[in-house]
Amino acid sequence: MRLSYRSRRILAVLVLVVVLPIYVIVVVNVMNMFDRLPALLELIVYVIAGIAWVFPLRSLFIGIGKPNPD
Repeated sequence: MRLSYRSRRILAVLVLVVVLPIYVIVVVNVMNMFDRLPALLELIVYVIAGIAWVFPLRSLFIGIGKPNPD
């Protein structure tokens, strides 16, 4: 099932406003469950977590910034 351009835009905004902050909170809470990691390792984990959320949602964001193709 292919979403319309308008549906993808609405879903993309919903992901950015609702899902992404929840993801950030979950990642920070998971990191707080461990003892303080070395700064470089902690930085690497946060960078990987900051990039990892994009891959499952990449197809949702493709073409969102362009004008409506219809």
